[in-house]
Amino acid sequence: MSTRPLVILPAPQLRLTSAPIARVDDGVRKLAEDMLETMYAAPGIGLAAVQVGEMNRLITIDVSHDEDAKEPRVFINPEILWKSEELSVYEEGCLSIPDYYEEVERPAKIRVRYTNLAGEPEEVEADGLLATCLQHEIDHLDGVLFIDHISKLKRDRVTKKFAKAAKEKTRI
Repeated sequence: MSTRPLVILPAPQLRLTSAPIARVDDGVRKLAEDMLETMYAAPGIGLAAVQVGEMNRLITIDVSHDEDAKEPRVFINPEILWKSEELSVYEEGCLSIPDYYEEVERPAKIRVRYTNLAGEPEEVEADGLLATCLQHEIDHLDGVLFIDHISKLKRDRVTKKFAKAAKEKTRI
């Protein structure tokens, strides 16, 4: 396992759609391991493959909040089958938009179909933080960032801030 560098806004690949994974093999399992290690090191509770430069439909999540009892989960080719009409609001952040947080409203409950690391199809119903995290990470696979769910004014402000920081970094 190894940590991988994070892709940071305004990197254009964050706006691209990730490709489905045709087969679960050792390469996919290695990517999942690296993503979990990167996510824990960051530290974060979710990570999409695009955030480490891989354009594959793979996400890792651990919402356990307990360093001693980690509950890593890997979702390959996840798709949302159902969303509740009931909404919930969570303060979200993103490893690709460091140190920026905003409240985001999303469906409170969802049902997701995905493939596990054994290559078998599974479904999960989620609510609370897991539902929010799944929606956030699946958005990444479609080139959508959590800032797309906030006001245009706030989104423009944070986008300009990160574009300026990236420009200054390339000058150094």
